[in-house]
Amino acid sequence: MAGPTVVGGCAAAGFSGAECRLAPPCRAPGADRPSGPVGGMENQGVPPGPYRATRLWNEVTTSFRAGMPLRKHRQHFKKYGNCFTAGEAVDWLYDLLRNNSNFGPEVTRQQTIQLLRKFLKNHVIEDIKGKWGSENLDDNSQLFRFPANSPLKTLPRRHPELRKNRIENFSKDKDSIFKLRNLSRRAPKKHGLHFSQENAEKMNCEIINEHQENSIDNREISQKDVEEAWRYVILIYLQTILGVSSLEEVINPKQVIPQCIMYNMTNTSKHGVVILQDKSDDLPHWVLSAMKCLANWPRSNDMNNPTYVGFERDVFRTIADYFLDLPEPLLTFEYYELFVNILGLLQPHLERVAIDALQLCCLLLPPPNRRRLQLLMRMISRMSQNVDMPQLHDAMGTRSLMIHTFSRCVLRCAEEVDLDELLAARLVSFLMDHQQEILQVPSYLQTAVEKHLDYLRKGHIKNPGDGVIAPLPTYSYCKQISAQEFDEQKVSTSQAAVAELLENIIKNKSLPVKEKRKKLKQFQKEYPLIYQKRFPTSESEAALFGDKPTIKQPMLILRKPKFRSLRY
Repeated sequence: MAGPTVVGGCAAAGFSGAECRLAPPCRAPGADRPSGPVGGMENQGVPPGPYRATRLWNEVTTSFRAGMPLRKHRQHFKKYGNCFTAGEAVDWLYDLLRNNSNFGPEVTRQQTIQLLRKFLKNHVIEDIKGKWGSENLDDNSQLFRFPANSPLKTLPRRHPELRKNRIENFSKDKDSIFKLRNLSRRAPKKHGLHFSQENAEKMNCEIINEHQENSIDNREISQKDVEEAWRYVILIYLQTILGVSSLEEVINPKQVIPQCIMYNMTNTSKHGVVILQDKSDDLPHWVLSAMKCLANWPRSNDMNNPTYVGFERDVFRTIADYFLDLPEPLLTFEYYELFVNILGLLQPHLERVAIDALQLCCLLLPPPNRRRLQLLMRMISRMSQNVDMPQLHDAMGTRSLMIHTFSRCVLRCAEEVDLDELLAARLVSFLMDHQQEILQVPSYLQTAVEKHLDYLRKGHIKNPGDGVIAPLPTYSYCKQISAQEFDEQKVSTSQAAVAELLENIIKNKSLPVKEKRKKLKQFQKEYPLIYQKRFPTSESEAALFGDKPTIKQPMLILRKPKFRSLRY
């Protein structure tokens, strides 16, 4: 479906909301454009919801058309107006992507070229002769221009009945009163879960027995209730952390498998890595040995490994081939929309929110996937920080190589999406930096489930077969603030801490006077404004040591002697 007609690279009509802020004012062909990326996209995020990757694509293409400078170029003794070279487009788009919170500074120049090739394939741009549809674009002086039609993609519209069913399955009313037993559940995938019954039943029995003691008049807690409580609590926490009114556009409650959560919470090693009871679901022994070799390089526990020039590169290639050959990404196709939506929390002032949200979402994964993700993140994180690691690529650093190699096997859509590579690279980069926190077991969940079951046990029921309406436990989180408020609070907090340091120096009675003067002099040099605020006058400073302010006496003025002339 063709979009609105554009003149000189800007839309004549049809922009609304976020798009109208990004669209440039109508101008005559050849008029000057901004020399750098437009600022709207840097500070503007795409809100959570379905098809977020498509909405991001529309945002990037709109920003590119709005801000890419157009000018006259000469080629083969002929002049072309309102166009740009491929190299100029790479420079401009590279800067835009690196300054956008959805992609971040990890974006490489090669990834930018790949995105421009997709622009050419999808007719976002065309060559100077009007050709498009291929990916024939390199970082050179080849000329390109914008076509007349808008490149915005249309969002798929879901069937009304499907939307209605999702809403009914998730919540029965606007007050978020959750009817636990009315939620439909699907049968869990195999994934070794049936081998984890001992630990799961042990945990469930402890919860059930605890609530059955001295509770003859209360409702009996069943295994089904325990499973639904896990689903309910993790959804409530996730909704609260993300700060959304509803999760219906992000995840379907039927996608949350309580058995996976309980297994990932209980069947772990002392380091928090999932232990699979069914070893057939585990990584092959040769892959584990290879990962252990590179993770501990050069201190490999297996001293029988042969070493030769390029040995570490061959080992790395073996590991990469295994993960890239997996039938689906580690985060699964099913949770693609969920993780893509969390990518919009990946900003400096929302880092804690992103960590907490990813911690919960990774608990939803099938245990074999979670174990592979944990081992992979531990390996590439160690390799990226290992200064003794030999160079594994001739033109790429170790960290960039890890992100470039494994991003596709961590996150991708079942149907190819144009921004998959950039979004996956952003997520893998964040996972590498925070893998210890994100992939550990949150202890607060167990406590929250026990409290919720206690609410359920004391809840009111009309008939034994009816759904049980449980009072909603109160979970409080810090209120999200803007980036400007975050910076202001950071400055004020830092100044308060420095002022407190000054007071400690002043009130320290055990500090010799000479040493105290020295420290105050040094403090005054480093933080003159805070020091002046504490000691606005010289009298207030002198009062600290009980000294009288020294007033310089006027210098003795001597009358110059009059020299008499030697002449008489």
